[in-house]
Amino acid sequence: MKTPSTRMLTMPFAVPAYWTPEQAVAVVELLDGLRELIWDHYGPQLLDEIRDDRQPRPLDKSDPPLDDPPF
Repeated sequence: MKTPSTRMLTMPFAVPAYWTPEQAVAVVELLDGLRELIWDHYGPQLLDEIRDDRQPRPLDKSDPPLDDPPF
């Protein structure tokens, strides 16, 4: 049994190149349904997160001024 320290935290995922068009449509419909459920449940929180992520970050006082060359 793997311990938490040796267990992978993420799993790689690849889209198979052998799906039929019907299978690809089924997956897209599943993802659309999942997106809708997530937005219905978390919509206001998601909008807050998106808004926060798009806010300009204040400059750190230790950063050089933007008009100074880097060398």
